[in-house]
Amino acid sequence: MPTPRKACIAGAFEHPTRKAPDKTVAQLHAEVARGALADAGLTLADVDGYFCAGDAPGLGANSMADYLGLKLRHVDTTDTGGSAYLIHVSHAAQAIAEGRCRVALITLAGRPRSEGSSGTAPRLVTNTTPDVPWEMPYGPVTVNVYALAAARHMHEYGTTAEQLAWIKVAAAAHAQHNPNAMLRETVTVQDVLDSPLIADPLHRLDCCVVSDGGGALVVVHPDIAKSLKRPVVNVLGAGEAIKGTLGGHVDLTWSAARFSGATAFAEAGVRPSDIQYASIYDSFTISVLIALEDLGFCEKGDGGRFVADGNLISGVGQLPFNTDGGGLCNNHPANRGGMTKVIEAVRQLRGEAHPAVQVKNCALALAHGTGGMLGTRHGSATLILERQ
Repeated sequence: MPTPRKACIAGAFEHPTRKAPDKTVAQLHAEVARGALADAGLTLADVDGYFCAGDAPGLGANSMADYLGLKLRHVDTTDTGGSAYLIHVSHAAQAIAEGRCRVALITLAGRPRSEGSSGTAPRLVTNTTPDVPWEMPYGPVTVNVYALAAARHMHEYGTTAEQLAWIKVAAAAHAQHNPNAMLRETVTVQDVLDSPLIADPLHRLDCCVVSDGGGALVVVHPDIAKSLKRPVVNVLGAGEAIKGTLGGHVDLTWSAARFSGATAFAEAGVRPSDIQYASIYDSFTISVLIALEDLGFCEKGDGGRFVADGNLISGVGQLPFNTDGGGLCNNHPANRGGMTKVIEAVRQLRGEAHPAVQVKNCALALAHGTGGMLGTRHGSATLILERQ
């Protein structure tokens, strides 16, 4: 029998900076940690579980726990790239249900903008990475590997560049209301199509921003949540999965969201049609389209039609998504956008999103993250969250 998930998200904080040349990564981790704990009404002294991934400096949890002065009973350093922080929420809920900790802190931070790192640079690998001898001679970088997935989806299902552009249009429509967003100007489908082609068929405005910053979450036992003066957000269901190259039997038109989403929905006992708000990982517009299909919001191949004509715009379409502007417009800290997907879902469930994009009476939300690259190997994680 699976471990029952009895935990709540009590604190959430997104760092307001988008460029931090004067801060270290450790400082950013500390600032988001304090921000999320303050949001929950707790302190570092209350934390007995800590969750971090490969963005944490030094020896990861060892270094950060010492830097923050934490006294811990439980540690988790699962790293699946941008999806890791959704997995951390799931694992924190499990650890709390098992009595391993009662207040779990999850942090993310990075400085890719200050350090000059982007999706057009070669991936960071070592000689022990098993794919190096077979793939690196062909020069794969993040953007062209996602472009492969987009091109294949277009070939198989007739998806168009115009349809992908609608995803950016929706993100920009929301970002105009976010004072911290890197890109706040609204755009049209034609604006996206007129932007420079980066890797066919992806244009510059199909690609996410590169930003410094970070975010943090606090997951607590329900008894603690009841004692805090914050709206309670329950972790209702969660799923995680990995998709690789499958020994060469690769279909680039689907992702591991097919499995992580099904697990999360089954555990939560709800359906895609019940979701009122969705935070979808948007490293590229194609990331969103494929995830929406695999999560069950539409049939495979119908993603282009589903996202078109403003269907993802809050107050206009059927499924409001990424109301902070997402990675396409708001931020993509540490080149890992999963954390901010959970944070905005929490805002929506609390009724704390910007009034112009707040979903009325939002009680059920989904957050989904992707880590790695759709065109090679990646991890997917899905959360179903509920306002109590």
